[in-house]
Parts: sequence; structure tokens; C-alpha cells
Amino acid sequence: MTNVALITGINGQDGTYLSEFLLKKGYTVHGIRRGNPQQDIKSKNDIHLHYSDLTDYAELVKIIQETQPDEIYNLAAQSNVKISFERPEYTTLTNALTPLKILEIIRTLGLEKKTRFFQASTGELFGNSQEIPQKESTPFYPKSPYAVSKLYAYWICVNYREAYDIFACNGILFNHESPIRPENFVTRKITKSAARIKKGLQDRLYLGNLNAKRDWGFAGDYVEAMWLMLQQDKPDDYIIATGKAHSVRELVEFAFREVDIEIKWEGEGLNEVGKDTSNGRILVEIDPAFYRPVEANALVGDSSKARELLGWEPRVTFEELVRMMTRNDINLLFDN
Repeated sequence: MTNVALITGINGQDGTYLSEFLLKKGYTVHGIRRGNPQQDIKSKNDIHLHYSDLTDYAELVKIIQETQPDEIYNLAAQSNVKISFERPEYTTLTNALTPLKILEIIRTLGLEKKTRFFQASTGELFGNSQEIPQKESTPFYPKSPYAVSKLYAYWICVNYREAYDIFACNGILFNHESPIRPENFVTRKITKSAARIKKGLQDRLYLGNLNAKRDWGFAGDYVEAMWLMLQQDKPDDYIIATGKAHSVRELVEFAFREVDIEIKWEGEGLNEVGKDTSNGRILVEIDPAFYRPVEANALVGDSSKARELLGWEPRVTFEELVRMMTRNDINLLFDN
């Protein structure tokens, strides 16, 4: 029989890659998204879309009862760290309570033995951890409303697994990007700005902390790990990461190099600028508005457990990822 998967946040970056991955494996794919079906330009004939706000518990019950999924992937979230400081309540309602609702529905509908549950967790849980790289046993120290909301989601997943024997897994996903990453994330902001500056459509790129380091991987690789977690004999929690940290500064340099611009840094602190080495023109400036109230330490994950038990490994390198994203943004501009 064909496996049935239900994906929340299906129109997001991860939902898009995961739905394509599961369809290739022969799954029947259902997805939950907000919006008006008449205005949905991204809907596909091979994906069964359900329109619902995840705060609507009764509608969630109806969708899960009707679809009877073998696997549920909870990818829906307010996942922008900076925005979580501006909208902490909304972030918490979305990120913390949605997995609780889904797990409780699995329990009340008697689907504990049928439905397996994946919760998209985050490397931001570790925040200011003194242990680098971070592994599954590293103590959590969240440093943003986003990370705190995800911490509740992580523990409620563990709690329902232990209390009700639900097959529930946390994928502690470190930063993962792609050409379809929304433009309010710094990675896509950088690659798009490099393309626009090259084409003369933008003068400068304004950024916050250039020294912030993250473990950046490719979203297409990470969705395979999500699926692998739900194929195991026993549920567990896994870190998914590349194991290599890169700074925002490096990301800028790689992106501009893809448009044949070499960046040279001058100055310090808020006065630091990035100049085009060929003509001395300032292309990158610091704007304090983009600093977070609290910055997490270098986040880099140790995915040894996933590599050993799941047989998972990242395929796309940091350099390849930045190249992929920048070239896509160049193509988008020149196609318009």
C-alpha cells in the first residue's frame, strides 16, 4: 500500500523539497497551508492541499482524521530569529503549540501505532553553549524567542514519545538554505543583493554582525534526513548538520565572487565596510538595526549519530550552496 504523508508548512522551503522527495518515493502527499485555494499559484495536481490556520484545532483534527497519515512532518513555523524578537507571542503560539496539538490529536484519535511524527527542531536551541561542536547531549541554552519556542516543541515531542509510546522524532536541524529560501533570511538577502549590485539595480548591501558563524547546509540534503528518522525501528532525536561553521563575512565574499567581484574589508566595528577591489567602491556596510538583541555563539553541529545510525551525510558543500543560490538569483534577474 502507498504510504501517506502529511506536511505542515508545505509551501515553505523545507516543505517544497520534502514533498518532491516523498513523491519520488511513491508517497501520497497531503499538505497544510494557509491562504485561499483560489489564489494558490503553487498548488500541484499531485499534492493534496488543505487550507487551514494551524491555530484551528478542530480543523487540524478533521484533516488528520480524514487523511489517516502514516507520517506527519511538522515543518510549519515562524522561523526567522530576528522577527521572533519583534513578534514573540506569535512565534510562541505557532512554534510551541502546533506540535502539541498534532501529538494530542494522534493520541486522541488512537493513531499511536500508525502515525509517525517528525518535529523540525533547530540548532538555535544551543544558543550560547560552551561546547563546540554541539551534539545531542549538549545542554540547551536558547537565546531568542524563536529558540525558546522550539525548546518547548522539542520537549513536548520527547514527553509524548515517553508517555504515550508515539513514534516521535526531533530533527535538530542546523541552518539549511537553498535558492528558494525567503528573502528575509540573511543568506538569500546576501546572494540576491550580490546579483542586483552586479546588474546595477542596487548600490549597497547592509548587514549586521559579519562575524556571526553558522553551520550552513543544503535544505535538499536535510529533508532526506527527516525521512530517514521515521524509517527507523525506534524513534530518537538527531542533529543534522555539516559540522563546519562559516561566518556571514565568508558568505558575502563567496557570493560576490560568483558575480566576479572581490571584496576587501576595511575599518572596524560599525565602521567596517566591504569594497570592490577593482575600483574601491563601497558595496557592503554595517547597519546596527540588523543586530539581534542577543547573539548566539558559533553554532556548529556534530551529526555523527545521524551518520552512523541513519547513514546520512550532507552532499552539498558551503561553497556549492552559495554558488547555487547566487547563480539562481542572477538567472532570476536576467530572466525578467
